[in-house]
Formats: sequence, C-alpha cells, structure tokens
Amino acid sequence: MKFRNTLILTVAILLLSACKTSPFTGKKTLNFVSNDQLFPMAFQQYNEFLSENNVITGTAESQMVKRVGEKIAVAAERYLTALGEPGYLKDYRWEYNLVKDEAVNAWCMPGGKIVVYTGILPITQDETGLAVVMGHELAHALADHGAQRMSAAQVQQLGAVGVAVAAGGQSQERQAQIMQLYGVGSQVGGMLPFSRSHEKQADEIGIVIAAIAGYDPYEAANLWKRMKAAGGQAPPELLSTHPSSDSRIANLTRMAPIAVKEAAKFGVTSFK
Repeated sequence: MKFRNTLILTVAILLLSACKTSPFTGKKTLNFVSNDQLFPMAFQQYNEFLSENNVITGTAESQMVKRVGEKIAVAAERYLTALGEPGYLKDYRWEYNLVKDEAVNAWCMPGGKIVVYTGILPITQDETGLAVVMGHELAHALADHGAQRMSAAQVQQLGAVGVAVAAGGQSQERQAQIMQLYGVGSQVGGMLPFSRSHEKQADEIGIVIAAIAGYDPYEAANLWKRMKAAGGQAPPELLSTHPSSDSRIANLTRMAPIAVKEAAKFGVTSFK
C-alpha cells in the first residue's frame, strides 16, 4: 500500500511539473523532455541516418527540397514571432535532405532536421504539394510532439507498474488478464488518440506555415486525396496512429480559408 501511494504521488507530481504551454494553442502539454536533452540525440541520429542511406544531391528534386525547406523555416520563424515566441527556434539547426527510398514518407526530427523520401515525390507532384508535406512534418517538431510522445510513454509505463502492484493479490491468471486489459485500454483509449491528435494538430499548423511561405493551402486537401488513392487499405481510425484520409481531407478543407487569412496577416495574398 505504501509503495502504491508513493507511485501515485510520483505520477501526480510528474504530471503537474512537466507541463509546457504550446504557443499554437495556449494550452498546457505533457512534456518531461527538454530541448537540451532531445536535440543532441536527434542530431546524432539524423547524422547516423544520413551516413547509412543514399542522400541525393545536385538534382532538381534535391534542390527543390532545400528550397521549400528554407521557405518553410522562414515562415515558421515569422509565425512564431507573431505568436510572441521570437526565440523559439534559436536552438534549431536546419537541414533538409532528399533520400533515395521508395517509401511514401517524410519526417522532421526535433531541432529542424528534415528528410524527404523520393517515394513521396510522385504524390506531392510539385513544390506546393511538397510544402504541405514538409510543413506538416516541421509542425510535429515545432509542437514538441516527439517529446510529448516520449513523456506519454513514460506515464503509460508508470501506470503499468501501478496496475501490477494493485493486482498483486490476484491469481497469476487474473493478473495477466488485468495487465492485458490495461495494455489494450491504455493503447486504444490513450496512446492512439494522443497520436491522432498530434497528426491533426500538425496538419493545422503545417497548412498555416505553408500558406505564410506562399504556398496554396487549398492544395493540401488535394494532396491528401492523392495520398488516399495511393494508400490502399487502411486500418479503422480507432485503431490507427493517424486520422483517416477522409478526416484529414475534411479538416484541411476546413482549414484552407483560415490559413489564407493567417497568411494575409503577413502580407501574403497570392500563392504558388
């Protein structure tokens, strides 16, 4: 009982002390991991990834990736300054690379390290489609989604310890059932919705940043229509880390005029 109470108190203290206010929503977010901890690890992993993969340089496509990345980064800086966070990106070390890989993928590590795979270029089709993708991936980094997922995983693990302690007086079979129920419940009811909310937020932040960079936000929904067509069978949204393509298309369609209005605040009134 004493250990269980101590565990509950520890989790409560962690939850109360590990909140960071998002500049995009003004709401508190769960975050145990500082940039000082996260960025060096991310930079090292990024360099290791580049050393182990085929990085494409000197082509029109690789130059496009760098050009779009630079515009998106400038737009992010302008946006965050307008939100009252002029020093938010001071520790970012921007880098944009195209990697030869047929996977339909792109990602941004904490601290501004971006990779685009060649496999996604037939779907992005042009610079605007690429800007939507890169804006989305950058938004994950800006909103600290990586640190939040790490923090949530720690809470999930602490919860598992608490459940195991609480079930200690049960039979082994019953303990196994309880732990299985916790695992499924915390995943379906906690971690997966948490991940889907991050994807939705990255779409919403990313489309605004892309618009501030001069790219047509109305093309975001069209990109996801192409993604849907190329994606094949997807799991039900409830069991996925990502919203369904239909949900994303609807949300990006809703966000497009909002992004236009936000871009106009920065003097951007025409788009690529």
